Amino acid sequence: MATFLYRLGRFSFRKRHFVALFWVALLALAGAGAAGAPAAGNSSFSIPGTEAQKAFDLLDERFPGTSADGATARVVFKAPDGQKMTDPGNKAAVQDTVDELSGGTEVAQVTDPYQGGGVSQDGTVAYSSVTYKVPGMELEESSREALKAATEDARDSGLTVEIGGDALQAIPETGSAEIIGIGIAAVVLVITLGSLLAAGLPLLTAIVGVGIGVATITALANTLDLGSTTSILASMIGLAVGIDYALFVVSRYRAELAEGREREEAAGRAVGTAGSAVVFAGLTVVIALVGLSVVNIPMLTKMGIAAAGTVAVAVLIALTLIPAVLGYAGRRVRPAGEKSKLLGGGRAKGKADRPNMGTRWASFVVRRPLAVLLLGIVGLGAAAVPAGSLELGLPDDGSQPTSTTQRRAYDLLSEGFGPGFNGPLVVVVDAQGSDDPQAVFQQAGDEIKALDNVVNVAPAAPNEAGDTATIAVIPDAKPSSVATEDLVHDIRAVGADIKDGTGAEVLVTGATAMNIDVSQKLNDALVPYLVLVVGLAFLLLIVVFRSILVPLKAALGFLLSVLAALGAVVAVYQWGWLSGLMGVEETGPIMSMMPIFMVGVVFGLAMDYEVFLVTRIREAHVHGENPRQAVVTGFRYSARVVTAAAVIMMAVFAGFIGSSDSMVKMIGFGLAIAVLFDAFVVRMAIVPAVLALLGAKAWWLPKWLDRALPNVDVEGESLAAHDGAAGKDDEDKELVRA
Repeated sequence: MATFLYRLGRFSFRKRHFVALFWVALLALAGAGAAGAPAAGNSSFSIPGTEAQKAFDLLDERFPGTSADGATARVVFKAPDGQKMTDPGNKAAVQDTVDELSGGTEVAQVTDPYQGGGVSQDGTVAYSSVTYKVPGMELEESSREALKAATEDARDSGLTVEIGGDALQAIPETGSAEIIGIGIAAVVLVITLGSLLAAGLPLLTAIVGVGIGVATITALANTLDLGSTTSILASMIGLAVGIDYALFVVSRYRAELAEGREREEAAGRAVGTAGSAVVFAGLTVVIALVGLSVVNIPMLTKMGIAAAGTVAVAVLIALTLIPAVLGYAGRRVRPAGEKSKLLGGGRAKGKADRPNMGTRWASFVVRRPLAVLLLGIVGLGAAAVPAGSLELGLPDDGSQPTSTTQRRAYDLLSEGFGPGFNGPLVVVVDAQGSDDPQAVFQQAGDEIKALDNVVNVAPAAPNEAGDTATIAVIPDAKPSSVATEDLVHDIRAVGADIKDGTGAEVLVTGATAMNIDVSQKLNDALVPYLVLVVGLAFLLLIVVFRSILVPLKAALGFLLSVLAALGAVVAVYQWGWLSGLMGVEETGPIMSMMPIFMVGVVFGLAMDYEVFLVTRIREAHVHGENPRQAVVTGFRYSARVVTAAAVIMMAVFAGFIGSSDSMVKMIGFGLAIAVLFDAFVVRMAIVPAVLALLGAKAWWLPKWLDRALPNVDVEGESLAAHDGAAGKDDEDKELVRA
């Protein structure tokens, strides 16, 4: 591995024009495809294997032409103080709005509030439901504009009018905070590398990689049904790992220059050593992201694969484009320890032999390993405590900022009709095999009415064939409450009894039931996913480190950091701690996908730091140092760079907290805090403490396993053969070019 990457690095350095042209052409090709592709919308949401999805599919089959998967909007009207929606003037304004909405070319149906029971009991609030022929992601912008315009006349008459539903669902915006995150990353790179040019290289190559990845996703969005959130998450992860991977290669290149090697040789060695760590770190991230497919939720699978593709591009760029641009930079990228004149280079050094911060910290840890270990575990354990109160759900209009019309419509409906009105349940009764379908429909409605937490049960609405009916059920509690979840389970229990007695099947669907089924499916998939991803990565790390205990320690450390991060997410987004600082306007259940998505991404990133840090420690140990001294040596060379990489990744992730999408906002915070815990507590404190306590036992491997495992040579031992004459002709050519 190291020898192959060494040759690749030298080739990329020498043939830099060809390599740079290849990546620029790839970026242009992806950009052209994205420019000509339709804009991404919101991915269609299907959950194979759930009752809610089965009922949804049955509606499509038995109620053709009803646009069961079409976009919906609820236009909510509120009368001025002291008036009623039944007053003649207000009623006329609503009727005009309904008539105007009915004229849309994509509109399938518009309900009249005064004929369909759409007026609240106190008469102050009314609503009209608009159903479209196409899903929200396919809705034309003209239809959205027509929806907004139709409400203006009603507002002019003095009514309060708000619009809820997915018809106005906007493509998420990340805001200016993302730019601030990149700015922080740039400052950290300048401080770490001591040169504006050297700092610019990781940023440039990371942007190229993310540009290729996001442009490709955009180009394929409609073909593969990729939602707009997919590209945002791919750019978040791709940018973070792209900067980090490039930083490690550039840092190793400067270290090789400081050893006195010529530039092409230094580039080859940087790719052969740091590049090997990049490959295996990238593999762990890809495994974690692609492994999301085991959950069998298409949207989550697509998000994981798209992000994994962006990570793969980041790895390839670090191995090829970085040595190429280093070739262009020439002597302007200085050896480690030297700064440019602009940043203070050339000044007299104070204490040349003073140990750096990484050395001093590692020396402290190996002197007191038990105290550091216990303090780290207790601290992460305390942070993880809120995770015990974790409640899962999917965001709805109630989680939107109060400044949005969707949230105001949600609040008006709650005020006029009760909190459960925003999460109606749709009960589908399939009585195709029953002798008396009408009696089954009546029985189902009566038994559901008798349940607790039910406000209203609408009469059964059968299809034309008369063998299937829908029953709308309004819960007493809001959609994300435990009471509503219990009601869904109670209705399904009633359905099981009806099926036993009549053979008819009773299914519960609707957005609320779908959210409940998604949460359950994600909970059920979490353990198998952990076993798969952690198991594969554990085997990979055994090959990398040639040890049993080091990969085991890495996996256990990851569990600590991810539990602590989940605890922080619960504290902020569910309990409301520091909610104002994080821009959280409405606390509530944690997004259902958050735990499993965080497990996947954080595991990959945690293994990044494990590989980068511990390979340096193992490298020192392989070259003859005792275990404790190897820890200090590893930190001397890698702690500064790993710290910079972690700060950069935190800055990039934190930038997405400013997103308008609640899911992206929560994921950005969760990943940023997880990197903080994993990099600075687990990898920088617990890892060296455990290695110091284990001593030489840390690197124990059964002899039979040692013989069976392939030697991937991450430490670059095979490169020793290239020390002397790395090719006199190549060196002469380099001198001529210089």
